[in-house]
Amino acid sequence: MHLRAPAILVASRAHGETAAIARLMTEQYGLVAAYVAGGRGRRMRPVVIPGNRVALELSAKSDTQLPFARLELEESRAPWMTEPLPAAAIQWACTLTASALPERNPYPALHSALDALLAAICHAPSARGWLGAMVGYEALLLREMGYGAPLGDSAPPLDAPLADQFEAFRVLHRPMGRHALAGAAGDGMAARVLLGERLARMME
Repeated sequence: MHLRAPAILVASRAHGETAAIARLMTEQYGLVAAYVAGGRGRRMRPVVIPGNRVALELSAKSDTQLPFARLELEESRAPWMTEPLPAAAIQWACTLTASALPERNPYPALHSALDALLAAICHAPSARGWLGAMVGYEALLLREMGYGAPLGDSAPPLDAPLADQFEAFRVLHRPMGRHALAGAAGDGMAARVLLGERLARMME
């Protein structure tokens, strides 16, 4: 097994003294997990950040072996991880993707939507510029996983007032927990709760 592809790093956890196990979203191959040697070292630490866009080179001797990954940074989201609201939004989008999707199933529409959502979070002047995209990404993920369209015809347009976008975000909370993250390890919904709290404070 050997592949090269652009990817979005959506999760990382420590492995051994300096390595990391990363999960990456690719357009053609879907979600893949890989061993990153030195992933927690000084050189690679700025690369192995959720939300970063990377060039991925993946290799494995067999389909049963955890692949080894070489990563090169293409676009960093690190500057926005110090800002509470964008950081919470990036963390939730990545947590949802890493926790909900099965590995090695391609979801090209989700890959494109996630890339666009992260770009909006980082470059829009306020949450009004990206909250509608977040709602759209959550709804698309539910549809792609076979859970229908929980918002039906009531999904607000991307330029809807912020209050309407936030209400749609609230409506999706239950299907996110009951369907998208049902059975997922850990409390992935905690990241969504944190984002909701920060959005609510912003709107007060």
